Amino acid sequence: MPRKKNRKKSFEIKFYERLVNNEPNFAEALSCLGEAYTRGGLFNEGLEVDLRLAKLKPDDPVVYYNLACSYSLLGRIDEAFSALKKSILLGYEDFSYILKDKDLENIRRDKRFLRLMNKINSRFLKAKSIGSLQSEVR
Repeated sequence: MPRKKNRKKSFEIKFYERLVNNEPNFAEALSCLGEAYTRGGLFNEGLEVDLRLAKLKPDDPVVYYNLACSYSLLGRIDEAFSALKKSILLGYEDFSYILKDKDLENIRRDKRFLRLMNKINSRFLKAKSIGSLQSEVR
């Protein structure tokens, strides 16, 4: 179920909106605006910003992580999983945060989440054991 928050635009949001209106491709300002929208409960607006950032920074794992959060907050679970998987493939590695991030509560309830985390865990353990074997051989 999508989370609901106060949907009032703050000074911070208005500030970043003006910045982005003047510099539409200012990625850092867009990122701050997206975070402010989300904190303010403006999840649809946050999603729009995250989609813009994904076009500007298609290889940034954090951009896709934030996109996953936006989709999850809106209850768009399939899209959230797709974005989360892409963030991981691009190099996102803060798995402990994935397990506690409130923005991802909706996808953590889905059975696919546990499968994804198990897959990541098994690959991590396999890579770690291969690395241990390689260092022992040297």
